[in-house]
Amino acid sequence: MRQVLLHFDTIIRTYDGKLPLAHYLKNYYKQHPILGSRDRKMLTGFAFGWYRTAKGAAENVVKEQMQLWLTSGDWSTSQFADWFLQAGNSFSHGALFPFATPLSPGITRDEWLRSMTTQPNLFIRIRKDRERIQALLKEAGIPFTAITETCLALPNGAKIETLLPPASYVVQDASSQQTGSWFHPAKKEKWYDCCSGAGGKSLLLKDKEPTVKLTVSDKRASILHNLQDRFRLYGHNLPEAIVTDVSDAGQLGKALGNERFDKIICDAPCSGSGTWARTPEQLYFFNPETLPSFAALQTTIATNVARYLNPGGSLYYITCSVFKQENEDVVNALVEKTNLTLHSAQIINGASIHADSMFIAELLK
Repeated sequence: MRQVLLHFDTIIRTYDGKLPLAHYLKNYYKQHPILGSRDRKMLTGFAFGWYRTAKGAAENVVKEQMQLWLTSGDWSTSQFADWFLQAGNSFSHGALFPFATPLSPGITRDEWLRSMTTQPNLFIRIRKDRERIQALLKEAGIPFTAITETCLALPNGAKIETLLPPASYVVQDASSQQTGSWFHPAKKEKWYDCCSGAGGKSLLLKDKEPTVKLTVSDKRASILHNLQDRFRLYGHNLPEAIVTDVSDAGQLGKALGNERFDKIICDAPCSGSGTWARTPEQLYFFNPETLPSFAALQTTIATNVARYLNPGGSLYYITCSVFKQENEDVVNALVEKTNLTLHSAQIINGASIHADSMFIAELLK
């Protein structure tokens, strides 16, 4: 146990937030193969628990409670913060984020910060075989809650990879799934997902209307390969995939030429503040001085891709941020800089169901 605590001290002393905590821990365990699976589980629980709580209470109190937690035998990544708070320790949620950064209307600072101390649920989107999926979960003793007809909430870490038929479901956060309710594709419309990543929104779109003619782009070739593998798994025709940096107007122009689209999905790079309950280290190391650069990048990307929208078309501006500077302020800048008009906008508040929070706006040309 003493060795585990020494490793924990080393981790929090050397980790600087530049890598996702999960990746850092994976590398750390490779460098210390003497750590067994039980040790790794404890250390992972300690690390995530630390970044959820350390700014909200005195550090010495958190460390003392961690030593007590060590003897309790419950070291899952989601338990320490709950255990710590239920023990009646003095804790300030406001101290987790001591900045005056305005949030988008639709989520309060208090509910957002309270959500930071609890690991979000695992959510799946059911594509088909709903009754079979629910039956398999029940047989395996995995509890679930139906959020909608196609969205299930499961305990984080539930082992479903080898349990459920792979083509029947998609792992996707509930709020991310909800963005799909804004998409109203017509048959054979031309759509462009300009920052597609691994294709969560694109798959949502194609499941709604398989005949959509889809183009996707990302500046990472590897992530587009991942997207294509997922499209094959789910039985969709592969979209046209373009490796390009959409923040570079010249590079984007060479990639798209005279191409025009009926609808464009712009899921822009952002602070990720709506997902920090999953990645508490990002909240811990957050620097508010980075926000203007995010907002400038988001405005540039959306302005660049708007040029390729057909008259009468829609641009869906999406972030996984709760900050007004990345959401409403960027939308206002787009209205001023382009010939787009705002149709509607909303923060998708996932705090009450232990999901991420997101922002979506539809702008019309």
